[in-house]
Amino acid sequence: MPDTPADRQPAKRRLRPSGGYRKLRSFQTTTLIYDGTVSFCRRFVSGYSRTQDQMIQAARSGRQNIAEGNRAGAVSTKSELKLTNVARASLEELLLDFEDYLRQNDLPLWDPNGSQAKQVRELGSQIRKAPEGSPLHDPQDAGDRARAKLYAPVLQHEDPAVIANSLICLIHQANYLLDQQLISMEQAFVEGGGFSEQLASARIAERRKKDRSDPTNQTDLSRRSSTKPDPTQQIPKCPICGELMALRTARQGKNEGHQFWGCTQYPDCKGTAPV
Repeated sequence: MPDTPADRQPAKRRLRPSGGYRKLRSFQTTTLIYDGTVSFCRRFVSGYSRTQDQMIQAARSGRQNIAEGNRAGAVSTKSELKLTNVARASLEELLLDFEDYLRQNDLPLWDPNGSQAKQVRELGSQIRKAPEGSPLHDPQDAGDRARAKLYAPVLQHEDPAVIANSLICLIHQANYLLDQQLISMEQAFVEGGGFSEQLASARIAERRKKDRSDPTNQTDLSRRSSTKPDPTQQIPKCPICGELMALRTARQGKNEGHQFWGCTQYPDCKGTAPV
């Protein structure tokens, strides 16, 4: 007999969400860069040259490390930051490769504020302005193909200078987006701590919840307190909401490196206390 809705247990959620990288603008932009670089190298860079493989691998790294870092963020802020920064560094390497190609082949490098560069940026604006439900916003394969079709006039051009310069524009856009992601990750780490700190806070909060709801546990706690001090008695309560607090470490500011008590209900409550 199938379970009825009343019989089903509520779905458990991970402490830190992860995934969803396909919806990131940075990932969608680096997909365009990766596909465009593969096509460009096959057409204009000798297959006997190490440069072809290096450019394709740099473009691939710029895309794949965004995905890997996003997934790793479920259990490690440090890994997420590291892998996202690897993606950023790979794109910087690819940027230099395209600039080298233009210089070594005596081809023009577009002015970032020139009309041609603005036309490429305008394609990105078309994606942002597309109505909800448009294929251009689809995070799956259909969206990748729709965005590739939009950029086809510049990324499938007959002139290698047009393709190289267009990819340079896209790399600058992706680098800007990744810089913003890194800033956001760093700020989230400073305010909320790493995975270990959040796991410890969740454990303290769960234990407190069980102690309140289980009368038997309350009796056991009373017995233990008469012979052995309860470790949770040494943990202060939040001065704002009254919940237990967890030890955290300041990552910046005048108290950088020093520990402090932070509310286990963060980010709903931002109460703190000195150690």
